[in-house]
Amino acid sequence: MSELSVNHLLGIKYLNKKDIQLIFETADHFKEVINRSIKKVPTLRDITIANIFFENSTRTRLSFELAEKRLSADVVNFSAAQSSVKKGETLIDTVNNILSMKVDMVVMRHPNPGAGIFLSKHVKASIVNAGDGAHEHPTQALLDSFSIREKLGDVGGKNIVIVGDILHSRVALSNIFALKLQGANVKVCGPKTLIPKHITSLGVEVETDLRKALEWCDVANMLRVQNERMDISYFPSTREYTQQFGVNKQLLDSLDKQIVIMHPGPINRGVEITSDVADSDQSIILHQVENGVAIRMAVLYLLASKIK
Repeated sequence: MSELSVNHLLGIKYLNKKDIQLIFETADHFKEVINRSIKKVPTLRDITIANIFFENSTRTRLSFELAEKRLSADVVNFSAAQSSVKKGETLIDTVNNILSMKVDMVVMRHPNPGAGIFLSKHVKASIVNAGDGAHEHPTQALLDSFSIREKLGDVGGKNIVIVGDILHSRVALSNIFALKLQGANVKVCGPKTLIPKHITSLGVEVETDLRKALEWCDVANMLRVQNERMDISYFPSTREYTQQFGVNKQLLDSLDKQIVIMHPGPINRGVEITSDVADSDQSIILHQVENGVAIRMAVLYLLASKIK
């Protein structure tokens, strides 16, 4: 298989295992490219990509922008905070105005779940979902799996625990879809109030004891508590959350094996993980950041090759 089965990257749940393998193989090539002295290739020289962010983002937007520039695409950056959206313009009008400038691809982050799916049905451009509400964040899940594959050789059969705010996390949902598709065993761990009621229907187990979860896993993916998505209090205090679900070096060292620590960022140091864990040799957080550029280059390249 030399092309993706989809024309857009709207979510992991629309991909198959072969799609993920193809993205990883393509990212392997691009990772080699970005480690050369000359990091640019002319692959997307005739493609124009619009980055449209209706939510604040630093890491994801910069990663996409860097990936696009490494591929020699023409890049248009659009921030809703400074746009006509504030004046009442609709999503379709906003994007159609940008597409009238002959844009081929749209990378979009939006606070509403399903915004990318809605857009893909109404505009003639390839859509990449850079996060839609608490729904999906497919490129983050792909780079997470790619980083596990790089560190442990394969994702299939590995024990992965996702710890933290599962309820509000698009990263958690996309990771569950991606990991299960590749044959990993997945558990979620966190306060009961931050774990969705029907999460087990996705084929994952729930563990409320952090130590038991860490003793079971090969990899712990630590998520931050998303206070910006909370309209009520889900646990008594940050201090209590940290005592029960925060990972520190003492806890890691007390395990009878070395596990891999991941984090999608931004990190709340001293809450979900301490600085000595984030900066330890068990952490692959900076590798995730580097792999994010390679994965996004692969996704953009593969989708661009399907543009008629």
